[in-house]
Amino acid sequence: MPNLPDVVLWSIPAFVLLTVVEVISVRLRPDEDAAGYETKDAVTSVGMGLGSLAFDALWKIPIVAIYTAVYELTPLRVPVLWWTVPLMLLAQDFLYYWQHRGHHVIRVLWACHVVHHSSRRFNLTTALRQPWTSVTGWPFYLPLIALGVHPAAVAFCYSINLVYQFCIHTERVGKLPRPFEFVLNTPSHHRVHHASQGGYLDRNFGGILIVWDRMFGSWVGETERPVYGLTKNIETYNPLRVATHEYAAIARDVRAGEQRAEVDDGGEDEGAEQGPGQGVHAAGSGAV
Repeated sequence: MPNLPDVVLWSIPAFVLLTVVEVISVRLRPDEDAAGYETKDAVTSVGMGLGSLAFDALWKIPIVAIYTAVYELTPLRVPVLWWTVPLMLLAQDFLYYWQHRGHHVIRVLWACHVVHHSSRRFNLTTALRQPWTSVTGWPFYLPLIALGVHPAAVAFCYSINLVYQFCIHTERVGKLPRPFEFVLNTPSHHRVHHASQGGYLDRNFGGILIVWDRMFGSWVGETERPVYGLTKNIETYNPLRVATHEYAAIARDVRAGEQRAEVDDGGEDEGAEQGPGQGVHAAGSGAV
């Protein structure tokens, strides 16, 4: 097993320091047009982050078991060397793009990821607003394991990706020079991703690199000021409700669909004709 550092753990002091610096900068030089900070929102985001640490420790048990089984079954091996790690990180970032995009377009996956988009603010504490049901992401990285990348190396690359993304959750940094904006996911690109306007929805899924979005047609540049949050915002700071509200909405929609089907079946029994599209229930909340 490769001896790799816990990147997230070692980055916690930097997270705290950068957040304090951002809060001070917002207080000393406020931007009237920016979303800024709101105490209850920030506390909820930090609470969601702390809760995710506990739940992630639980979800890791079956995930590590599956990854280990696949790794033991494959005859391939990719050594952890100075030149293979960048290639692993590139491959992980590519798969993260599809994981992220999938969590926006498949509703049961969106129910997990919606937590991260539920804040109407955009600051470094927003990066900490993580789901408690992150068990949904592991299948996207099975190709790396099957190709012989050690599960610990996959986790290492994923951690680097998360630490990088922490830094781009800010309104205090404008657009960077064009070469950086073209290749990297920047605060500007990620502000678009967190916006709820129609032209910004389901855009800029990249983790470290934005080139995947340019390649696969999901990139949009920042033009107008983003409005953060969901298309249907939740009016709560309760971490449990933040973590589960979309699952509850799915359950309500399923029940409503079943009730509609029962009504339609009763109508058919009485000889009523069912027109095209009747009995079909569309999800009430889309991906942001």
